[in-house]
Amino acid sequence: MTRKFIEADHEAALEMRVRIGDVLPASHLARFIVGIIEQLDFSTIYAVYGERGAPPYAPELLFGILVYGYATGVFSSRKLEKATYESLPFIYLAEGEHPDHDTLNTFRSRFLTEIAELFVQVLLIAQAAGLLKLGNISLDGSKIHADASKSQAVSHARLLELESRLRQEVEQLLALAAAAEREKWPVDFDPDHEIRLRNVHLAGLKQAKAVLEARAQAHYAQELAEYAAKIAAREEKTQETGRKPGGRPPQPPTLGPEDNDQYNFTDPDSRIMKNGNKAGFEQSYNAQVAVDHASRLIVGNTLSNHPSDRGEALPTVDAIPAQLGRPAAAALDNGFFSPDNIAGLEARGIDPYIATGREAHHLSWTHFFEQNPPPPADASAIVKMAYKLKTDIGQAIYRLRKSTVEPVIGIIKEVLGFRQFSLRGLVKVAGEWTLVCLAFNLKRLHVLAL
Repeated sequence: MTRKFIEADHEAALEMRVRIGDVLPASHLARFIVGIIEQLDFSTIYAVYGERGAPPYAPELLFGILVYGYATGVFSSRKLEKATYESLPFIYLAEGEHPDHDTLNTFRSRFLTEIAELFVQVLLIAQAAGLLKLGNISLDGSKIHADASKSQAVSHARLLELESRLRQEVEQLLALAAAAEREKWPVDFDPDHEIRLRNVHLAGLKQAKAVLEARAQAHYAQELAEYAAKIAAREEKTQETGRKPGGRPPQPPTLGPEDNDQYNFTDPDSRIMKNGNKAGFEQSYNAQVAVDHASRLIVGNTLSNHPSDRGEALPTVDAIPAQLGRPAAAALDNGFFSPDNIAGLEARGIDPYIATGREAHHLSWTHFFEQNPPPPADASAIVKMAYKLKTDIGQAIYRLRKSTVEPVIGIIKEVLGFRQFSLRGLVKVAGEWTLVCLAFNLKRLHVLAL
């Protein structure tokens, strides 16, 4: 064969010297992140460190590793540690150091409040650079898997069954220990150990039952208010149309836990939520974002363990830093629709555009000839909003949801690959979600700055 090939000399390659500056051009994301970090104020983090002990890693170094990892789909602290040995961008960000996974995870968990402050600082840098001019926004939420398995969850009905069975077993073991002669017991059988084991389980079940009862008490008032609102809406519709609405009338809530109320022993703050993609149920949290229409930057974020989005609109809007100003208008899907959300957004000086139902995928050609007369002054909130969405400005603002907030959530889940939290507990998970949003914003700013 006369054809010549370029062959690899792996032994010689081991002796090659690589200059990181040649591999990472000035436009590389890692170098952009370092440039942003140099403008951030880490004084609140530095203030936490004491004077004693071995020299710790600088907060800028650890933050750079974490945020670049989240921006490129590396979330595990062990994988981040490994990357400081094997990946040139991480070696550059770590300045040749190798913080172990425990150090990285401790920094991530310990400084969640300070990371939220850095999220605001990055937005202010974008605003100062002219890359962010807060105007109209879109809101949306997504269910993200908790660091907990639903196999570690127990329903209230199952909890009562287990409690009854364990109490019965304890009584049987106590009777056996009192009546039977120790010489006749099976080898390695210790009734005292078996009783202690079941009492530990009973203590855990007692705690779970108390949590479920407290949750039920807290939800009862909210469900009662929602029930009253639904009844009022049905009565209003009956008066408008002259006939009763179809479907079953809403049922009043009952006080106390329901049989299917769940408690998870791994992460008690998480909840069983329906996964829209798989139409199944997973142990999850409900993450929310507010996205600026022009820049596609996340300007506000919240996280809760409420399966419904209806109560998340106002907290998410309130999470937008006051230094950025107030958005002019907000577009939300029908999962957020409620008269309270409309009134709350208007009270904040934000013009709401909230879908009143699901959009039809295949509209008839007659749709283009339909008239849209203004509703009467005494029309219901849903009628007024339906009219508003059909106006030219309403359609223009609401349509931008599909090219703003929905792609942002899609990028976080599909491109970055963030589908499960690494931390546990509502407070820590909310902090990790802010870290995810911060990483997304840095990646987006990198694109806008090019």
